[in-house]
Amino acid sequence: MNAKEQERQGAVRDLQEFIKPGDTIYTNLRHVSRSGMSRVIMPFVIRDNEPRYIGWTVAKALDYPYDRNHEGVKIGGCGMDMGFALIHTLSNVLFRDGFPCLRCSVPEHHCPSNDHYNDPKGKYHWHKSGGYALKHRWF
Repeated sequence: MNAKEQERQGAVRDLQEFIKPGDTIYTNLRHVSRSGMSRVIMPFVIRDNEPRYIGWTVAKALDYPYDRNHEGVKIGGCGMDMGFALIHTLSNVLFRDGFPCLRCSVPEHHCPSNDHYNDPKGKYHWHKSGGYALKHRWF
């Protein structure tokens, strides 16, 4: 394993300790390229009523470029919600083995996943795709 892969895995571990399923990741659009084909997005979470910037670690975990001039993660593409795409990809990387249903553990909690089914026995449900473990909001 080379140094770049070790750094990426370290960033994933750091984020897994800090971010849990059901957390909301906020994004702020920092820059759009002239062509409109790429964006720089600043991701952050709010802990103890304070914003915590996680952009550099997210860029390392996803192996995306980090834009120092605009202080955010550079992501290519257009024609869709690129903030959602960034957080969905991050969620897939952090929870690649899936995540426990948030509605099963705390009934009044809203589970962000879209693969629910009615289980008459009220059995614990595990979502196989980690893509919807995190919630996204633009700031």
